[in-house]
Amino acid sequence: MRGASPAARGDRCGGRCPSDGRPGERAAPPGTPRWLGAASASAGLLAFTGRIGDAAPHAHAAVQVLLLTTGSVTLIDPAGDAHEARAAIIPAGARHELRASPDAGGLAAYLDPAGCAGRAAHARLRQEGHDPASARAWRDAARTLAGIGTLTDLVAALETPLAAPDTLPEPLRHALALAPQLIDGPLLLKELAGHVGLSASRLGHLFAEHLHLPYPTWRRWARLLHALESVRTGVSLTTAAHAAGFTDSAHLTRTCRAMFGITPSTALAATRLPPDRPGPFPG
Repeated sequence: MRGASPAARGDRCGGRCPSDGRPGERAAPPGTPRWLGAASASAGLLAFTGRIGDAAPHAHAAVQVLLLTTGSVTLIDPAGDAHEARAAIIPAGARHELRASPDAGGLAAYLDPAGCAGRAAHARLRQEGHDPASARAWRDAARTLAGIGTLTDLVAALETPLAAPDTLPEPLRHALALAPQLIDGPLLLKELAGHVGLSASRLGHLFAEHLHLPYPTWRRWARLLHALESVRTGVSLTTAAHAAGFTDSAHLTRTCRAMFGITPSTALAATRLPPDRPGPFPG
């Protein structure tokens, strides 16, 4: 797709790409597909099932797996390359834009990069030497998962990955277990490192090596999930933001948009989950 003419890009994307192939160059027109469905959650596994919508350029701190049962999506990577897909594995930290066909529907799973399923999904990208920044790679890595429609079936498929996920070092496991207890404070890397007996630089290296995320990005992700789970229980955005270590609700909203491509209010409106069950947020 690099260097392709606008006409060629339009043919490849069904006319849905930005005019020059770069994410975010064109606002979505009225009536574009919107997220609407139901959410579910378990440890390290968040899922949205229903109508898949568009999302502005953003980067998750989770490993996202998209599995469509109807329609298709166009994935646009940071280089402007766009590929239509019915299944995709998008690695943690990969900036992308999503354009959905009007009939797009299925499963969007968000896998904790520290969890077994998330690491197994990322291993599929590594196994064949895929470029983790490439939309073509995201599509190709998920080809064997096409046709899966439930989170349970997805996890079962990932338990026998093409390449085994790596094992998390004990200090990193300890740090991940401690973080929720410190989420409302600064959650400084040096503070967390002190609890697990490592230097801040060494612990930061472990986050980057095993979770494929710099520590500040992982921290924003942990705070965002904590805040959105609080909002789901009926807490105001401002209260939830402060409890999760954000300066205010505007800070929370900016982080949500950066990581999901939509605002917290849009995410909450998209899901139909009882207040006592925290769920994922599309994008």
